[in-house]
Amino acid sequence: MGILGTMTRAPFTRETADVRRQALVTAAEAVLAREGVAGTSVRAICAEAGVSPGLLRHYFEGVDELIAAAYEAVDQRIDAALEAAVAAAGHDPRARLSAYLGASFAPPVLDANLLAAWIGFWGLVRTKPRIAAIHAASYAAYRARLETLLADCGARERRLAAIGLTAMVDGLWLELCLDPSTFSGAEAVRALEAAAGAWIQ
Repeated sequence: MGILGTMTRAPFTRETADVRRQALVTAAEAVLAREGVAGTSVRAICAEAGVSPGLLRHYFEGVDELIAAAYEAVDQRIDAALEAAVAAAGHDPRARLSAYLGASFAPPVLDANLLAAWIGFWGLVRTKPRIAAIHAASYAAYRARLETLLADCGARERRLAAIGLTAMVDGLWLELCLDPSTFSGAEAVRALEAAAGAWIQ
């Protein structure tokens, strides 16, 4: 049979597939942050991941599906950071609300590269239905969580309060990432605390 006949190929494992898929998702996020939507191509993503273009099509139908997967991964990472902050705040309702609002102004959420990728995702909301659906679900979940935290504090008009505070978080986060010299993360949190306080009885 010979030496080649006695060699066995390592079995394919699900873990290997997951690792390769995740590498492509991470690469898509990095390329989107660095190059913007116009520069995010199959070739650029695969070069970033160090794989052949054919491998991308093995795991994803195309670059649009991969970018959608990257958006979901980023959203899950942000959500995990926010929830970790709430859990660390203990049981006091006001402290938990403050932690949720403040977590957007500390690592890993406050990050220039994350901002760059997020702007890319936002730019696709109007033209890519899948991205639009992820965006809608992400923001709905954020507002719903905020409403719950506000309810625990006895806030009035919780839906409107959650909408307003969400818009403030986005605006402050965007400006702080673009130009950190304008104000500090601590000042952003103070502004949010003042706004939240106006809704709490």
